[in-house]
Amino acid sequence: MRLPADQIEALTRIVGPAYVRDTRELASLDPGIDPHNFHADLLLQPASTAEVAAVLAYCHAQRIPVVPQGGRTGLSGGAATRAGQIALSLGRFDRIESFDALSRTAVVGAGVTLGALAARAALDGLSPGIDLGARDSATLGGMVSTNAGGVAAFRHGTMRERVLGLEAVLADGRVLAELGQVRKRNEGLAVERLLIGAEGTLGVITRLALALVPADGPVATALVALADLVAAATLCDRAQATGAATPTAIEVMSGNHAAAVCRALALTDFATLAAAPYLVLLELAAADAAGAEAALIELLGPAVESGLVLDAVVAQNEAQRHTMWRVREDWAIDRERPGGLWYDISVPLSVLPDYVLELEQRLAAHDPALGLVLIGHLADGNLHVTVNATQPITDRYEEIAPLVTDGLAGVGGSFSAEHGIGLEKKATLARLGGAPKQALMRGLKALYDPRGILNPGKVIPD
Repeated sequence: MRLPADQIEALTRIVGPAYVRDTRELASLDPGIDPHNFHADLLLQPASTAEVAAVLAYCHAQRIPVVPQGGRTGLSGGAATRAGQIALSLGRFDRIESFDALSRTAVVGAGVTLGALAARAALDGLSPGIDLGARDSATLGGMVSTNAGGVAAFRHGTMRERVLGLEAVLADGRVLAELGQVRKRNEGLAVERLLIGAEGTLGVITRLALALVPADGPVATALVALADLVAAATLCDRAQATGAATPTAIEVMSGNHAAAVCRALALTDFATLAAAPYLVLLELAAADAAGAEAALIELLGPAVESGLVLDAVVAQNEAQRHTMWRVREDWAIDRERPGGLWYDISVPLSVLPDYVLELEQRLAAHDPALGLVLIGHLADGNLHVTVNATQPITDRYEEIAPLVTDGLAGVGGSFSAEHGIGLEKKATLARLGGAPKQALMRGLKALYDPRGILNPGKVIPD
């Protein structure tokens, strides 16, 4: 059911007509990753916490569903909308409000992109301590709401570990102001931290206080071919144990992923490497470029001689390094075999090789036509699992999900690593989340959002 004209008029008065987009206008805009992101009746773009509070207070009184949105780069449907809802964009909250290089902290609006903060931090030799491929589109508010991870999580944690404090507007318009900028702050129950990873179901994050880390020095990069995941895990362990340099990225991919990228982008220089069962993209940082490259060669030389590594190419310049990252980040396999299924899991590194071997066996026994493609952040065990076939299988997500996810908890893993629950993993959460946890989640939802207007239908078990 569509919103009536009087409600549209009231909401327009709060943010101003220049910052309201109706269904006609939304149809002409890029919705981001999920085509359902702009299926709402309205997109509102408030400019201040006071405007967000006024919007939510009105929607709470009128029982209008509100879906908060950041950069719309999420992969789990957490920002999807439908008729009768409003999308609430934090895009105008795009100011870095304060930057304290000595304390290594920053206070930012929720709409600041990761790339913008990284560029500002670099001026003082600092870094946000997190990185991901969508850095120039993903907003920090959205990243906190989904507890994003990325390449550096094995060193600095996920967004949960980067947050010192936050400001958020609750469902009824009250403002929760907990913007402390210190690491030691014990002031009763940390109620604000429940909003981290809640995907906008408990409140709308408007401002953040974030911890920064020293920026890494120059890096040396290699693309490494390996026979199996046991060898990949061993190389990962050796890389983290080296004292000569700091590992900044240890990314793994199956050979079929790399081969598809090489075919699609005509990367003939890496075709031989891509024929291996697995590849690792490895980066080490040091005080200078020469030290980083020396440490990388010192690590890889004995590994090649012993047979642990089948082959390796060390990037000779920034262009070659960029190409190696394209091998990791391009999704050519989805263009070759569209309609595949995507799962985001994490497994302790010590059991990861056995898990993947057993997964291959389960998929083959279930349907020999299914293919398996892997990429991920090796050092923290985060795998992005693609299951596909020669024909689209998008309608088989829930059928195949148990083959991928069930049993992970028993080995200390997770069925949802870094991209949130949204709509995609809600059924899996209902199946695996456990009754006590689900009851507590429903209770917290009722406490923070008693009328259920915030991102309804997402994350929280029905």
